[in-house]
Amino acid sequence: MSNVIVVGCGRVGSQLANMLSDTGGNVCVIDMNADAFSNLGRSFNGSTIQGIGYDEETLIRAGVEDCDVLAAVTQSDNANLMCAEVATRLYDVPHAIARLYNPDHERAYMQLGLDYVCGTSLVAEDVFSKIVSGHGSHLDTFGEFEVMRFSLDLSCRENKRSIRVSEMERDHEVRIIAFERSDGSASSIPAPDSILYNGDLVLACVRHDLLLQFSRFIQD
Repeated sequence: MSNVIVVGCGRVGSQLANMLSDTGGNVCVIDMNADAFSNLGRSFNGSTIQGIGYDEETLIRAGVEDCDVLAAVTQSDNANLMCAEVATRLYDVPHAIARLYNPDHERAYMQLGLDYVCGTSLVAEDVFSKIVSGHGSHLDTFGEFEVMRFSLDLSCRENKRSIRVSEMERDHEVRIIAFERSDGSASSIPAPDSILYNGDLVLACVRHDLLLQFSRFIQD
């Protein structure tokens, strides 16, 4: 998380930019309105660029070619989607996160494989936690918990390529909601003795403060 671009410098964008700057990240903020940069305050030590967040020239000036994460948090779902699409499709940014206001657009975000944060209670901490954890499997947020869909990565278990649901829930304080075999041959709401295999598609509920620890089970 060394180079981050934040598109949108409203309340959420400015707070997020300051949080990232405080952790030592190299942060560049883009906004169409230069006056919006006053929201950052004097303590912000990153850079700012006036422009449209999905404009290629603007993104290049912001350093998108060496960017690790882009967070599009403007007040427009369409603009946020376009920012994330341009960043990932044209510049291979490893992790792009888009703010989503209208839940009717959620299916489009999911079909495009975009990471997003949705909900009227969205605050900068939600996006910050996703940037720090580095995962791209967010579905929804409920208070202190996040619902995630991801391909299971068991490489951290040495030569073990499977794990029992009860073991994963007990040792990692998560709840496995459902799973599908990697070849699509079967799907199920698991019982405690159900077996998960490397590569299975998993739907799980994870506490925010455990995301970083749990991220090793999420395939990139």
